[in-house]
Amino acid sequence: MTSRSTARPNGQPQASKICQFKLVLLGESAVGKSSLETFARAKTWVKELQRQASPSIVIALAGNKADLANKRMVEYEEAQAYADDNSLLFMETSAKTAMNVNDLFLAIAKKLPKSEPQNLGGTACRSRGVDLHEQSQQNKSQCCSN
Repeated sequence: MTSRSTARPNGQPQASKICQFKLVLLGESAVGKSSLETFARAKTWVKELQRQASPSIVIALAGNKADLANKRMVEYEEAQAYADDNSLLFMETSAKTAMNVNDLFLAIAKKLPKSEPQNLGGTACRSRGVDLHEQSQQNKSQCCSN
């Protein structure tokens, strides 16, 4: 395999890798997982993931439908406290307006292991290149704009 070097901000070369990970969106039927996701049932899913998955799993909690603040079912502080207590990433999102959608997936990617994994099923890295830098604001607005 070939390796490619990219320059770090300090000018030092850095070998890049392409890593593949499984991304699973969990939630009740018809809650909008294909757009993003309910809080009461999310706790059950989190508990199950923590029980069965690898200890290095990255779990993110998306507080979706932030564009409907007047119909809020869960206060931000409650969701953030739950996320903090369970070592989860948390962001309020809106699939309708694309608010924080790219940012949430970028935050997940940044939390993934940087080194070669040892038998973490479904995870494979090979030397090449990957760019996890944020996209331009113009590209962000194109996501989920239906």
